[in-house]
Amino acid sequence: MSDPAPKLRLDKWLWFARFFKTRSLSAARVTAGDVRVNGERVTKRATTVTAGDVLTFAIGDHVRIVEVVAIGNRRGPAPEAQALYTDMSPPPPPRKDAVPENPKFEGKGRPTKRDRRQADLSRARHLE
Repeated sequence: MSDPAPKLRLDKWLWFARFFKTRSLSAARVTAGDVRVNGERVTKRATTVTAGDVLTFAIGDHVRIVEVVAIGNRRGPAPEAQALYTDMSPPPPPRKDAVPENPKFEGKGRPTKRDRRQADLSRARHLE
């Protein structure tokens, strides 16, 4: 006789996989109807998920599409949580309002203290 496929509550699995910080946050998102299981909107947090199910939900501005690979038995460290799913989300589009990490200074990175002093002196000479 074959064993039945292991199942787990949806809110608990989202918490195990570390998509939400607390189980109550994951339960609230499921109850609000923000999660889809295999394309169908789910509002009950006790909905069971098994390996092979595809979950779709939004976190912030990013829509996540994940396939359940395994059912965890605890909320472990991040590498263990990442082994529970396969991320099928498209990469987010580049942000147009993002500021570059380091402003460029004549193509060689940030200006040093000496460069800033020289720039200040050259500006002062032009003002005279």
